[in-house]
Amino acid sequence: MLKSDSLLSKIMVIILWCGLTLAVSMLYRDWLLSQYNPNLYPTAHQYRSGTKEVTLERNRFGHYVSSGKINGVDVVFLLDTGSTQVAIPGHLAESLQLDYGDKQETGTANGTIWVYGTEIDHLKLGNIEMRNVSASINPHMIEPEILLGMSVLKQLDFYQRGNQLKLQQLPPES
Repeated sequence: MLKSDSLLSKIMVIILWCGLTLAVSMLYRDWLLSQYNPNLYPTAHQYRSGTKEVTLERNRFGHYVSSGKINGVDVVFLLDTGSTQVAIPGHLAESLQLDYGDKQETGTANGTIWVYGTEIDHLKLGNIEMRNVSASINPHMIEPEILLGMSVLKQLDFYQRGNQLKLQQLPPES
């Protein structure tokens, strides 16, 4: 009896340590993720005027990264004022239900490349929603983020103050 009690105690201690290790690693993973994307749930506000506003926090690397949706699928956006269009990595295009359009030559910081034109049916960032957004599918991008370029940003008012970026979508004119 004494041997089995000792074995049971050892097993319980191992299970306890494994559980603690798992809990700590999950907390650390969540902390690391929040350092990269502090906007998992972007702060949104709608004014009586109908203006919709999303406030984004800058991440520890100085970028604005936020969770959002394309065609109902969860995505991560990296805001990029240097990108003419929304740029979607090729490996995400199918899961986002995007069609490959005409092949186009485009200039990037790394030189000239070929991309495919496409149109996003529905894009959502916080409470800001847009339809029929011009975009490109870039088969050379391996990153998991979608570059939220000027084809979206030019339709918004935005300004930065401190470590926050405010994006405002004005109501449609009657």
